[in-house]
Amino acid sequence: MAIPKKELEFNINDDLMRLKIAELERKLNVVYEGGGKKRIEKLHESGKLTARERIDLLLDPNTDRFEVGAFVGDGMYEEHGGCPSGGVVVVIGYVSGKQCIVVANDATVKAGAWFPITAKKNLRAQEISMENNLPIIYLVDSAGVYLPMQDEIFPDKEHFGRIFRNNAIMSSRGIVQIAAVMGSCVAGGAYLPIMSDESLIVNKTGTIFLAGSYLVKAAIGETIDNETLGGSVTHTEVSGVCDYKSENDQECLKTIRSLMDKIGHTETAGFDRKESSLPKFDLKKVYGILPSDRAKPYSMHELIECIVDNSEHTEYKADYGKSIVCTYARIDGWSVGIVANQRDIVKSGKGEMQFGGVIYSDSADKAARFIMNCNQRNIPLVFLQDVTGFMVGSKSEHGGIIKDGAKLVNAMANSVVPKFTIVVGNSYGAGNYAMCGKAYDPRLIVGWPTAEIAVMSGSAAAKVLLQIEVASLKAKGEEITPEREAELFNHIKDKYDKQTSPYYAASRLWIDAIINPIDTRKVISMGIEMANLKKAEKAYNVGVIQC
Repeated sequence: MAIPKKELEFNINDDLMRLKIAELERKLNVVYEGGGKKRIEKLHESGKLTARERIDLLLDPNTDRFEVGAFVGDGMYEEHGGCPSGGVVVVIGYVSGKQCIVVANDATVKAGAWFPITAKKNLRAQEISMENNLPIIYLVDSAGVYLPMQDEIFPDKEHFGRIFRNNAIMSSRGIVQIAAVMGSCVAGGAYLPIMSDESLIVNKTGTIFLAGSYLVKAAIGETIDNETLGGSVTHTEVSGVCDYKSENDQECLKTIRSLMDKIGHTETAGFDRKESSLPKFDLKKVYGILPSDRAKPYSMHELIECIVDNSEHTEYKADYGKSIVCTYARIDGWSVGIVANQRDIVKSGKGEMQFGGVIYSDSADKAARFIMNCNQRNIPLVFLQDVTGFMVGSKSEHGGIIKDGAKLVNAMANSVVPKFTIVVGNSYGAGNYAMCGKAYDPRLIVGWPTAEIAVMSGSAAAKVLLQIEVASLKAKGEEITPEREAELFNHIKDKYDKQTSPYYAASRLWIDAIINPIDTRKVISMGIEMANLKKAEKAYNVGVIQC
């Protein structure tokens, strides 16, 4: 008996998604090794744990966690030996029942030295902490700035020094900061633990100083060893720089857990939460929804029903502006407003239309109004991106697509409720902006393995760039055969496709993580939980909007 076409397509889609997830897991396993097994063994021999082992011991067992920036640095700095995870591990999790963010230097990667992308990742961790009043714990084990690239990390506004500025700002806002010196902490980096609320240091392995013994000898002629210069005894008994001395990593982490246990509760933002319910469908059903051929339509409603509690949602203006779905729902009990691009063939008063992730004027207008409603009602926003951009052409231009698009961007950019963005498929051009891309301050932004982020698709970009390249070559007198043109097209497309990959985006921290689609509920729930720690600092005001 033949398999029905729809079921066959679902199975093909499911197989492709599972292959992408398997690739994701393989890549993560490589990342988790940091600088490699030999360096891990060397770290263990010195009596130290790795960054990930420290985090595992610190976080509450059998609780949810979310790693930010696991793929940061992927494919970058190859001429310097690479920089897995940017040389620092950042995880949102729970310590003594309190949600917090942990930042741990990976000493197996260039002794924990800071590359340019390391600074960007550390600043992202602090940004998450500041946006949400989320306690932050630093597990310090770093040799400081990676000197061969000092010009790209030292003096600018978003460079190394911004970390300490943020320490000061966070302290003034009452955000809990705890720092544990579990290895090297040198030069400018020595200020981080001291600018935190409380600091710990591990005996015999932790050291803090502005200049090490060799530099001290060269600078002032003093002969001294590093332990006497800035070890645990010096900083807990002589200088008073550190507050707690621990005999090993395990004791240090236990002390941090004890400190976190004593933290009081603060006023919440008041986001509504009820008892959580799973969707009516198996969570893995979502694997078969996205077409293997990205040009084919699919139902965003069906995808939403695989994510929200009880698979129930209340759609706003269901029969108007159908290229964007706006709907109220709950995710893990939290009330949310969902804004999602529609990719299906739908019937309207104008007949049958296929929406390939394009935003039309009526959809932009609807989404802007929905976002305003969510802000008025204190409902967090979730954006599900699969967007190719805004509709073009004379009809759209004459109808004011730019004005309606600006209205959507204005309403979204000025939102005071937290925003969370999931890049499900395409994230192209101005559609990335309107659907709350990284530039618009989502509290968390993640991509599925099917995500593509760029100005336009690889095929479309290659066609444009090919025309320019062919015209240039012809102007130089070169004859372009069909075979040569195809070769040029494929070369351009392959290069552009690499840049649209979610791994390219994740390596540069355009997204916080690439996730298994079934973890979408967890990421959104943890995100709203941390956002609930901080009330909005101002009332919602969109400024001037042309109606």
